[in-house]
Amino acid sequence: MSAEERFPFKEVEPKWQRRWEEAGIYKVTEDPARPKYYALAMFPYPSGKIHMGHVRNYTIVDAIARFRRMRGYNVLHPMGFDAFGMPAENAAIQHRIPPDRWTWDNIAEMTEQLKSLGYSYDWDRAVYSCRPDYYRWTQWLFLQFFKKGLAYRKEAPVNWCPSCETVLANEQVVEGRCWRCDSVVTKKNLEQWFFRITAYADELLEDLDKLPKWPERVRIMQRNWIGRSEGCEIVFRVEGTGEPIPVFTTRPDTVFGVTYMVLAPEHPLVERLIEGKPQADEVRRFVEWVRTQSEIARTAEDVEKVGLFTGAYAINPLSGDRVPIWIANYVLYEYGTGAVMGVPAHDERDFAFARKYGLPIRVVIQPPDRPLDPDGMTEAYVDPGTMVNSGPFSGLPSEEGKRRIADYLEEQGIGARKVNYRLRDWLVSRQRAWGAPIPIVYCDRCGIVPVPEDQLPVLLPPDLVFTGEGTSPLARHEGFVHTTCPACGGPARRETDTMDTFMCSSWYYLRYADAHNSERAWDPEKVRYWLPVDQYVGGIEHAVLHLLYSRFFTKALRDMGYLDFDEPFTALLTQGMVIKDGAKMSKSKGNVVSPEEMIDRYGADACRVFILFAAPPERDLDWSDAGIEGASRFVNRFYRMVTSSVPVVQAARHLAPVGAGEQAATAEAPALGEAERALRRVVHRTLRKVTTDLEDRFAFNTAIASIMELVNAVYDYRANVPEDRQHPAVLAEALETAVRMMAPFAPHLADELWERLGHTTSVHLEAWPEVDESALVQETVEMAVQVNGKVRDRIQVPVGASADEIREMALSLEKVRAYTDGKTVENVVVVPGRLVSVVVR
Repeated sequence: MSAEERFPFKEVEPKWQRRWEEAGIYKVTEDPARPKYYALAMFPYPSGKIHMGHVRNYTIVDAIARFRRMRGYNVLHPMGFDAFGMPAENAAIQHRIPPDRWTWDNIAEMTEQLKSLGYSYDWDRAVYSCRPDYYRWTQWLFLQFFKKGLAYRKEAPVNWCPSCETVLANEQVVEGRCWRCDSVVTKKNLEQWFFRITAYADELLEDLDKLPKWPERVRIMQRNWIGRSEGCEIVFRVEGTGEPIPVFTTRPDTVFGVTYMVLAPEHPLVERLIEGKPQADEVRRFVEWVRTQSEIARTAEDVEKVGLFTGAYAINPLSGDRVPIWIANYVLYEYGTGAVMGVPAHDERDFAFARKYGLPIRVVIQPPDRPLDPDGMTEAYVDPGTMVNSGPFSGLPSEEGKRRIADYLEEQGIGARKVNYRLRDWLVSRQRAWGAPIPIVYCDRCGIVPVPEDQLPVLLPPDLVFTGEGTSPLARHEGFVHTTCPACGGPARRETDTMDTFMCSSWYYLRYADAHNSERAWDPEKVRYWLPVDQYVGGIEHAVLHLLYSRFFTKALRDMGYLDFDEPFTALLTQGMVIKDGAKMSKSKGNVVSPEEMIDRYGADACRVFILFAAPPERDLDWSDAGIEGASRFVNRFYRMVTSSVPVVQAARHLAPVGAGEQAATAEAPALGEAERALRRVVHRTLRKVTTDLEDRFAFNTAIASIMELVNAVYDYRANVPEDRQHPAVLAEALETAVRMMAPFAPHLADELWERLGHTTSVHLEAWPEVDESALVQETVEMAVQVNGKVRDRIQVPVGASADEIREMALSLEKVRAYTDGKTVENVVVVPGRLVSVVVR
């Protein structure tokens, strides 16, 4: 292939990136006269370089944004950086550089990479969560939550490294040890800030049904995370002391089957239960060991359930039985009441635990088809049945038993019906310095005092020293810690915790609507115009944190009067991962593909086409060197198709467009023959398919496949019709329609070819082409003609021809007559639009 036949991407792509930026074609403002469309990808953490997962995410959204822009929408397509967080602190410790320098260097590099891919961002709206003009409003939002009682402070356990004398994030705890010094991590109780997300548990759950354009998988994950369950809270009491141990259960019908009870090791009652008992030291060692385990590890389905008897007993309030009290790793103090009742005959987890430790199994629900023998059971029976061994409730259907026992508990004052949630309030405190400072001061006289809004932002000191040792650098910075009380003017100290970075990402989509407002977080009119986000795209890993927190923020801010909608993201697409050699790309696996290397070798447009063509967006994409080479060949073929046709197309400039009415034949523009009509059918059939694929289901792969078929049709037309008889207007229509359809996928290629076709404006400012329905009407249809089951010829049949007419045409064909002359035609079957089957003997 000669150089002239290849798409010169190394010259063309930077050229169009400069032009787009100079002309500002992607800058948008509110325009009530036009429908808006807000296309958003989850903004990245500035970790150093973008990876192929980023490229896939952002290419998907860019294709959506470009298509909607050409469809007449006023499109908001912004980008920014989620720039606070632990990696910057780690880099500061490791390289002895300020975290802001590391962060901004990475932002600069990633911005250049994003621009090299030709994304249609309105960079004027970029937000950076580590800049004071952004985190000022993050702090302002904290204060609004505080005023409404949605932000509060309480004591809670944190990961503590006794060697480094510092709090660790969950990510810094590796197999129970400090990521830096390898010391065993313990738990330590500290006063921390929480957001009362549980106040919105019911609405967050119920409103999932209002999100039909979200993946069902994400909605299920949020339902499970919120974990609403209806049941009873039953009060057991410690034998001897009478101390209450409330237990929540969804199966009050099984309460007579309780053979043991389990407390969370962190439960404050544990120490009182073991006092003076011979196993006290063993229990304390067990408690310390469990405290080194993360909550995720302790509650995983496949984790080994480990427990220890405390030596104490509780009394079952319904049966009066003595129940041994155990502690175990799988019960968390922060979930439910921190205590569970063990019913091994009717709960799988309890059954496994009882078998492991030799605890009794008591059947209290019998199935309808067979009696259960506790000694012979190999698994728990968890379905409905008939209550047995349950005192006055024996003989009742278990579902009725649930209601009757709940009534009895309430009548006797030993329990009550209750709705429980797995969801817990959001811990927003972080003992780190590279984050948005919490705008609170502590005064010995006034107590907890919010920083006045006109004193925001509470700035991070520029001279923080990151050593990785001891407490947070903020807590050691005298100039930051010591301040005056806003209420009384006396001495006070600042809160030295910063906010969870999910705080920044829970509202950034609102700031994009009004990124430079210095008077307030956003102008209500601008947010009312742009929000909610029409299409959000990001990874499934954010299903139950970022996405849930953003929904909570939206609902809380609505109730405060700052928003007038219920949900932040109308539609959600969770793209699959990019994998190579059967595994997710990672440095440790040695299977990382560099976007920069691919852009340098094949060009941004080839990368984009491959990313969109290789797999549907919601499925994992297998990286293939052969695949991107194929995409590059297609880009070059498309380029040649247009550039080689330019001389013919130039002759069409003085002609009326095809489809604009009957066109008289001239020397320059012969009448439309069957070849031209066939090409126009392919053009408009492709246009209809691509439009539907992009409008309704983001089927980028099948849309590109359709364009590939159109390219083949254009090449066939040019090869089979002599150049002096090619219709320039038909060819111009085919090429220009193809270029406009390629614009969302390969924007540099499309703009370069649009210019070569004689246009002076960017193709991305053009309207999406309209389907000419008249071009799809076929005057004839091709039908195969079989003789005794073998195809012998093909005929063009007028649309609407009768079966008799088709039979006569088929039997008159010379190639058919060669097999029928001198023989008896027994039958002629016409399958309309497909074939004619002739049977002879």
